[in-house]
Amino acid sequence: MSDSIPPTDPIPFDDDTWRQLPDFLGNLPEPVCLHVWGDTAGSAAEAEAARLAGLLAERFPQQLSFRLLPRRENYPYYPVIGVMGGTAAESTDYGVRLIGLPIGLQMTSLIAAIQAVAFRGQTLEPLTRLKLRRLLSAAGEDVAIEVLTSAIDEAGAVVAKAAFGMAAAEGRVKTYLIVTDFFPEAAQRYSAAYLPHLVINRRVHFNGLLEEEELLRQIGLALGSQPPAPA
Repeated sequence: MSDSIPPTDPIPFDDDTWRQLPDFLGNLPEPVCLHVWGDTAGSAAEAEAARLAGLLAERFPQQLSFRLLPRRENYPYYPVIGVMGGTAAESTDYGVRLIGLPIGLQMTSLIAAIQAVAFRGQTLEPLTRLKLRRLLSAAGEDVAIEVLTSAIDEAGAVVAKAAFGMAAAEGRVKTYLIVTDFFPEAAQRYSAAYLPHLVINRRVHFNGLLEEEELLRQIGLALGSQPPAPA
């Protein structure tokens, strides 16, 4: 398991990072709302998640908005960041969640989640979206993707980008990024000795880096079939 970064570390946004953010967030085609579930008095991580979302919404008011919501009974870990389409007044849930403060390299995953929702999954290759739709149309169940990662897990950010794109593209896919620096018990539950660790529908596991095509194959295994070949 990777070295842990404590939740009291500040948000790693230096001047250079802020200068680069407009390249990623300044021209989103549709607005995005960040919903943060948590208690700012409950833990440093929850307070930092709210501060991060607020800073981003303040910096990019045309593209991003922010809502702070109380803890929910069905969420075992906090903070939870939901990346929603639309605005704070009217938002659409695409099933994109980051569980734990996205520190270190997982800041990249937060940006990828925002882009995936703003582009409605068009961050994926067109062929990937076609295959995913065909796979789901032949399946009798929905897909839940859990990506266990850490602050220093570069491959986890790559996997998250593809998984978030699939959730944003298809309503029957939900993606949960879990930052195990804060919740090592989540990794222990799945015996995840190596990160990133992917879990699909609680029964198919995959360790390590995988691109869109391999992620499709793993989803096909979870659904009891292989991804269909293109027409």
